[in-house]
Amino acid sequence: GCDSSLSLTSQKATDAVDGIFRSLRDIARVRTHMKQFNSIHNPGSNTHQASASYKPLLKQVVEEICNPDRPDPVDIEHISSGLTDLLKTGFSMFMKVNRPHPGDHPLLIIFMVGGVSVSEVKMVKDLVATRKPGTQVIVLSSVLLTPHSAVELLFAPDRLQLDARI
Repeated sequence: GCDSSLSLTSQKATDAVDGIFRSLRDIARVRTHMKQFNSIHNPGSNTHQASASYKPLLKQVVEEICNPDRPDPVDIEHISSGLTDLLKTGFSMFMKVNRPHPGDHPLLIIFMVGGVSVSEVKMVKDLVATRKPGTQVIVLSSVLLTPHSAVELLFAPDRLQLDARI
């Protein structure tokens, strides 16, 4: 709502910051229904506050997909792509048959709604190469984020509008 720094008032700045925190709370609220991926912050323990850490959602998801222990993923679903997978999924309702794991396929496609940065794409590439060699990964997104565009999106009045210039 400001054309220049001269028209910036304390109230406009406060409203902008309140809007950013409202957006962040909305994002956190949406993720509360998830069982496994409900937080990107690990607070550490009472005795080791310095062990608090940040773990991006995308990293958590890729690590779960590439997990060699292969537990049934709670918040990730494999979409059946063939008759064999469809039969496994159908029979699993009647008998103890393991559902297909998202990491079973040699091609992993990840689509990020809202944007992905180059560093996130590199992180996915490195994780998959380390944990699941031989798997091809394709990362798609609604927009490629730059540091400037990521901050700009925090201030955008309608963050769900796609950039028509792309």
